[in-house]
Amino acid sequence: MKPVRILFVCLGNICRSPLAEGVMRDIVHKAGHGHAVSIDSAGIGAWHVGAPPDQRSISVAKAHGIDITGLRGRQISAADFAAFDLILGMDMSNVRDLSALAPAAMAGKVHLFMRYATGHAGDVPDPYYETADVFEALYQMLEAGCLSLLARLEERAS
Repeated sequence: MKPVRILFVCLGNICRSPLAEGVMRDIVHKAGHGHAVSIDSAGIGAWHVGAPPDQRSISVAKAHGIDITGLRGRQISAADFAAFDLILGMDMSNVRDLSALAPAAMAGKVHLFMRYATGHAGDVPDPYYETADVFEALYQMLEAGCLSLLARLEERAS
């Protein structure tokens, strides 16, 4: 597999994007591609810089054997547009914000996660104001998207 650097982005980098990072790391590792795929996450805003993921994201990840407790929130930076091959926004609002921040030469790196991964447009809904049970549905959506994303990367490499 050709090396690829992926950045998952949501609004605050405590719910969706760190969970996507953990899920993708797990899938890539289990598929034996850990050496070829670099994964990180960031947020549009700076509200949660340095904070651990939301406890509900940590809990659902743990229930599926994934540890994201060591992740810390960070805000996307200008350097990220050069450092990553794919910058995947969790919803269209994230994609609009990322597109506005991206240097013109790097705007092609920004995509809506589900559209890029599965070919079907759709937001990964923000669960921040929801109850803990919504995070299981979030996990399932991210897992399906990440599995599809890995399959797409594998196809591209062959």
